[in-house]
Order: sequence, then structure tokens, then C-alpha cells
Amino acid sequence: METSNNFVCENLELTHGYRLKNHHYQCRYCPVTFAADEVFPQDGHFFTAEAMIRQHVAQVHHGALAALVAQPAGQLGVSSSQQTVLQLFAQGLSDTVIAQRLKVSPSTIRNYRFKFREKAQQAQQFLAAMTLLAMPDALIIPHDGAKMVDDRYAITPEERTKTLKSFMDADGRVTNWPSKEKRKLIILSEIFKGFDPQKNYSETAVNEILKQHVEDYVTVRRNLIEYGFLDRTADGRTYWVKASGPRI
Repeated sequence: METSNNFVCENLELTHGYRLKNHHYQCRYCPVTFAADEVFPQDGHFFTAEAMIRQHVAQVHHGALAALVAQPAGQLGVSSSQQTVLQLFAQGLSDTVIAQRLKVSPSTIRNYRFKFREKAQQAQQFLAAMTLLAMPDALIIPHDGAKMVDDRYAITPEERTKTLKSFMDADGRVTNWPSKEKRKLIILSEIFKGFDPQKNYSETAVNEILKQHVEDYVTVRRNLIEYGFLDRTADGRTYWVKASGPRI
């Protein structure tokens, strides 16, 4: 959890242009610092350390945005030409003015804006993924076809492993059907792995797959329908994997 918090803090520091570390407000772009527990006189007034560092970022670095786009292009994850356009965007210039300065068409500048928005969306997705990866106790998400989504889906990897060891043998047969809903769901999701989302199944074929795991295949077949793992025609003759399959 600490690592995921670090991602959030890092983003805030970059957008502010400074950080609080060891009781000092530190500029992200130069060695300037201000002790957090001191006040600083200026022009007949007294300012807090945070007010001073904000003023510093604004006056010396022309704001956090200007400081960010002035970093090496590789650090920003852009090309040198993209960085040039970013710096002009940061000045608040119109597409027409930027196009004239760079001797390109306004449509080229509009395309830059589109590409930057696309890159920003990708960065957000990646940051979210890294944040979740840093959470050791992240909850497992229900499969897309789930009909009954409640606290039974709050299943950690550790719970899943423990349940499978307790209720299934090495060959994948259920040794004891669990009474608790969460454990039942884990067992169902494991059995469900035997179904191919690209295939249709007759009821007999479904039963044959289930018989490899349980004695009471009729109840399990009904559970797979109720929990949204499988779907079927109204007459019950054809079964298939619902949505994109399990994600628990």
C-alpha cells in the first residue's frame, strides 16, 4: 500500500512543483528549500514555508507546468519536436500562432493535441495498473457475466489458494462442497476453467465436464448459470460461456 501511495504523492509533487520532505519544502527543479516550521519575512510581511516555495516555483521556474515541459524530452516520454510543441502549449498560445512559429499547418498542431490527449490517457491507464500492482491485498474482480455481485467477490489471492487446497484435490475433484458462499464461488470459478469461450456445449457435454470435478453435477450446472458463468438457450439444449469468462 505504501508504494501505491508513493505514486499518488509523486503525481501531486510534480503538479505542484515542490514536495515536503524531512520537514522542509523542497523545489522539484532546483536545490532551494524552506524549513516547514519557520516563517520568512519579505517586503514587510511574513510568509509560511509553503507560501515561499510556491512563490519560488512561480517566479523562478515560471510555474510547475513550464518547469515540467522544460525537462529533458526523454524524461517526459516525448520526442524533441513534441517537447517543443508542449512548451508552446504551456505558454497558452493558439494553434494558429504555434503553426506560424513552427511553419506548419494548424491541422498539424491540432493533431499534436490529439496525440497528447491519447498519450495522457495511456499514461493514466498505466499509472492505475502500477498502483494496483503495488497493492498486495487488492481485491479480485468478478467475471464479466456475474449476475450476483456482492461481498462474496471480495476474494484475495490468498483466500483463493487456501480454499482450493481445502476443498479440491490435486486432480481437481471437489472433496467437500463448501457451505460458505465465498468459498463456493471460488470452487465454481475453478471448475469453470474447463469451458472454452469459443465453443457451444450440449447439456450432456456440460455434464461430462462437471463430472470430472463433482458428483452432484446438476446442482453445479445450475450454480454456473445462476452466478453468470454460463448461459443457455430457453430449452436448455445449448450452453456457452457468458461474456469473456471468469476474472476471479
